[in-house]
Amino acid sequence: MQRIRLRYTKRGRLRFTSHRDFQRAFERALRRAEVPMAYSAGFTPHPKVSYANAAPTGTGSEAEYLEIALTEARDPEKLRALLDESMPPGLDVIEAVEARVSGLADRLTASVWELRLDGVDPADAERAARAFTTAESVEVQRRTKNGIRTFDARPAVVNLETHSSAADRPTDQPCAILRLVVRHVTPAVRPDDVLSGLRAVADLAPPVPAGVTRLAQGLFDEETGTVTDPLAPDREADMAPNMAEPSAAAKASA
Repeated sequence: MQRIRLRYTKRGRLRFTSHRDFQRAFERALRRAEVPMAYSAGFTPHPKVSYANAAPTGTGSEAEYLEIALTEARDPEKLRALLDESMPPGLDVIEAVEARVSGLADRLTASVWELRLDGVDPADAERAARAFTTAESVEVQRRTKNGIRTFDARPAVVNLETHSSAADRPTDQPCAILRLVVRHVTPAVRPDDVLSGLRAVADLAPPVPAGVTRLAQGLFDEETGTVTDPLAPDREADMAPNMAEPSAAAKASA
C-alpha cells in the first residue's frame, strides 16, 4: 500500500466550502482520475482518506493537508496533476509527496493566519495588537452545541503583527492586515476568537467581516518562532536513498 500526502487550497468563493462539501468533491475527483484507492473494510467501504486539521468554513487557506492510501504505486506529481484537473477551480491540489515518515498530524502544531480588516486604520490595528499581546489573559466566548463557552485565547497566540495593505486597496479606504501565529491547542483558538479578543481588549470592531486566510500550518519551531513545512521530512527521506546510491557513471568507472 502506497500513501500519498497532498497539500490543497481553498481560494476565492470556494472558501465557503464546508469540510463535508470538500470531502464529496474530493471523492468525485478520485473517481474521475481513476485513482487506485484502498478502501476500508465493513458493510459500507470508504476510500482511505485522512484529513488533517481542516480550516473553518468561510476562511481561505493555502495550506490544507490530507493523506490517501493506494493499492498500486503512482508517481506523486502525475497523481497531483490528475486530481487538480478533476477539482473545481479554487480547490487546487498544489503539492504531493509520498509518505516516508509517519505522523503527519503530529507535525501540524501551529498555523499562520492573515486577517484582512477593511475599514480599519493600520495604526488602530497596531494599538489593538499591542494590547492583545501585552495582556496576561484575553477571555472570549464561543457558542457551542452545549451553550456558551468562555476560555482564554491569549496563550495560543505566539505572534501578532500588523501590516499595511496600501498596495492593493483604494487610497481613500483604510485597511489593516494582521498576521498571527496560533498554536493548535484545546480548545482550538480560531481567527474569529482572536478578533473577539481584540474587540474585548481594545474595542477594535471592523465595519465589515474580516477576510481570513490560512497561509501555512506545520510544526512550530520554538527557537525561530516560525512554522515549518510539514511535508519536508517526507521529501528529505525520499531524497536520502537517491543521494546515497552511486551514479551510473561512478559504477562504470568502478
